[in-house]
Amino acid sequence: MAKQQIIGQRGEDTAVIHLTQSGYNILERNWRIGKAEIDIIAMDGSILVFVEVKTRSSTHFGAPEESISTYKENLIIDAAGQYMEQIGHDWEIRFDIISIVFDNSDLPVIHHFKDAFYPSV
Repeated sequence: MAKQQIIGQRGEDTAVIHLTQSGYNILERNWRIGKAEIDIIAMDGSILVFVEVKTRSSTHFGAPEESISTYKENLIIDAAGQYMEQIGHDWEIRFDIISIVFDNSDLPVIHHFKDAFYPSV
C-alpha cells in the first residue's frame, strides 16, 4: 500500500473514532457506486450524514478540505441520492467534510465541517 493510501486509511479510521465519540452511528464505510465513493455514511440523530474525509501529513500544500473539487462534490451528491433510493430514505440529510492533518505531533488535528456543501436544486 502506498504512503498516501496508508495516510488516507489512517485518516478515515480517525474520522470514524471522532464521529463515534460524538454520538454518530456509522452505517457504511467506503460505499461505492459507479465512479463515486462515499467515505463514511452515518446517522447523527435522525439526520443521514454523508462524510468526505480528507487527510494530509502537513498543510504545506494547503488544508485538506481545500482539495475537494466541485466535480467530487457532485459525485458524492449523486451517490448519496442513489444510496437514499436504495434504503428508502426520504428525510433530512447533510454533507460533511472531516479534515485531518497528521503533523509531527502525536495527536491529529481534526476539523469537522458540518453542512460543508449542498446539492443543487
